[in-house]
Order: sequence, then C-alpha cells, then structure tokens
Amino acid sequence: MKDRGFILFLVLMFTPAVLFAAGSAPKCDTVYPVVLAHGMGAQAKIVSIVDYWWGIEDALEDEGADVYITSVNGMDSTANKAASFKRQFLEILAISGKSKGNIIGHSHGTIYTRYAITLLGLSSKVASWTGLSGPHRGSSVADFIFKVVPNQGWTLVGDALDVVYTFVFGDKNPNSLDNGIEMTRAYMQNTFNKNCPNVSGLYYQSYASKIRYASNSIILEIPWLICLAYEGDNDGLVAVNSAKWGNYRGCIEGAWWSGGVDHLNIVNQFFGITPGFDAPQFYIDVVSDLKNKGY
Repeated sequence: MKDRGFILFLVLMFTPAVLFAAGSAPKCDTVYPVVLAHGMGAQAKIVSIVDYWWGIEDALEDEGADVYITSVNGMDSTANKAASFKRQFLEILAISGKSKGNIIGHSHGTIYTRYAITLLGLSSKVASWTGLSGPHRGSSVADFIFKVVPNQGWTLVGDALDVVYTFVFGDKNPNSLDNGIEMTRAYMQNTFNKNCPNVSGLYYQSYASKIRYASNSIILEIPWLICLAYEGDNDGLVAVNSAKWGNYRGCIEGAWWSGGVDHLNIVNQFFGITPGFDAPQFYIDVVSDLKNKGY
C-alpha cells in the first residue's frame, strides 16, 4: 500500500507538467507559409556552405512555422532578382498548397520583393510583407563608394565583381554595377520609390537596427562611421530612417551592454555570434505577431 501511495504521489506531481508541455500551442503556425528573402552580396547558402539565415529557419519551424528560403543572385539588378524571386515564390505556394505567403526580406531582399509585389503582379499572392534593415531610401555607403571610384572605373570594378560572384559565389550572369547603382540614395528616392509604390490593402511592416558603440561584425565599423556622418543612426550599411517602410515597428538595438545590432547581426551572423541579441527569438516574435494578426 505504501508503494502504491508513493507511485500515486509521483503521478500527481509530474502529470500537470507533462500535460502543460504537451498542451503548449506552437507560436508560429501562421495561416500562410513564411518565405525568407536574403540581401545583396550573398545567397541562401553563402559559397554553398554557410546558411544566410543562421539558425533562424530551425527556430521558426520548432515553433510550428512552415518556412521556405529563396535564393537569387548575390549581385544583380533589382528587376532580375525580383523575377527570380517571383518564380520561386509561386513554386513555394504550389508546394505548400497555400494561396498566399508571408514575405520576410532582409536588406536588398526588402527591395526586390517590393518590386515583385508591385511591378510583377505578385500582390494577390502575398499575405504580408516584413522588411528588415531595408535600404528603401538608399544608402550613403553606396553613394560614398561611387564617389571614391572614378566614373571610368565603375565598369571595370563591376566586371571584376561579376567574375568573383560567378566563380566563387555561383551567380548566373550577375550585374554588380547595376546592383550598386540601384542602392544609391538618388536612385532609390527619385526612381525606384516613385515607380514602385505600396499596393493598397496589403500589410507592410518594417524593422530597423543600429550600432550604438561598435560593430559586432568588425568589418562594418568603417561603413558605420561613414553612414553615421551622412545619415545618422545606422546598422553599418543602412540608416534607421532608410529602413522605415509601411508600419514601422521600431529599431532593434540589443541589450544595453552590447555595441548594438548591426546589418549582419539581424540575420544572426556571424555564425550565430550576436552579443546582446537573440536573433532566433526575435524572428519567433515577429512571426508569432503575424500569426496573431491572422496571417
């Protein structure tokens, strides 16, 4: 009888915890699949080895999300990237059996997805659009590069980058020069935005990030200082003000003791080392919010 009483005690002690764990609802099981669109200078797998969205896909799937990752040329015109993205996006919808998808883009991924939505007729297939650190008003870092490199050298530098991105990164017929020019402030503000307005009725939201004291990625330290002089707060490549688009949800800065959240930290690079910022949890929160909004 004593043994039975002890067993009953254990059952009563542990059953609530088991039921609670089993009954916890997934946070990210959105109505429509989540489609991730990477930025400039990389692919979904950088040099076919390193995941661009380091650990983020797994974190979202663990919380019930149906996640797909697109991959376009690292260096190419916005129009070409948009066409490639559209093809993949429609294939994803066919595979998932869903009528729409939730787009989450980073950096240039916010720009070519906007192009696909507005100018390539993808709007009816998109449930929501989320932009992270997108250069919607261009980047002063791009401006600076074109000022430093003489006009006659632009084509030479562009051709050299095309060779690198073809044989090292695996791009097919890249166009580095157009990609660079289309990131300048003059092009984005005077040409792109005027010709690519938001589609009425579609939910657009955006987040920025910024470096406070020093770049965690080190290589963005000098670009941060350049952008700081021209545009103020930035993440090393994109100014906070430039990243605002649609419903602006705020600036990600990380823990008070950290140097901030730079352009690479926001996608959990380098290799998940993002001091003071839990990138996977950030994406879980973003997608959970989309779920709560009915997307």
